[in-house]
Amino acid sequence: MPDMYTLVSSLEAKLPEIPPDSIVSRSIFQDNTCKVILFGFSAGQELSEHTASKPAILHILDGDAHLTLGDEKQDVSAGAWVYMQANVPHSVEAITRLILLLVLLT
Repeated sequence: MPDMYTLVSSLEAKLPEIPPDSIVSRSIFQDNTCKVILFGFSAGQELSEHTASKPAILHILDGDAHLTLGDEKQDVSAGAWVYMQANVPHSVEAITRLILLLVLLT
């Protein structure tokens, strides 16, 4: 059965310590349908505006952030979930320590 599923019992355990003034990331899964990347931001760190060539899902697992999605700004907290079509300009700024799960769909 191991080929039928992938279980990660603790996503946060997959991240190393998040040093001050840093963003860390770890790829945790990839197949022919998606790529899953876990990000850890220290407070105040930002991914500046960019786009993804594929649809994407952002899931805030812990912390608070300012998201810019297209022309809209949103404040989000743990539990927030966003689906974005391909090529939507977006940025992420961590207000507090932030753990974010990114799923790139293929």
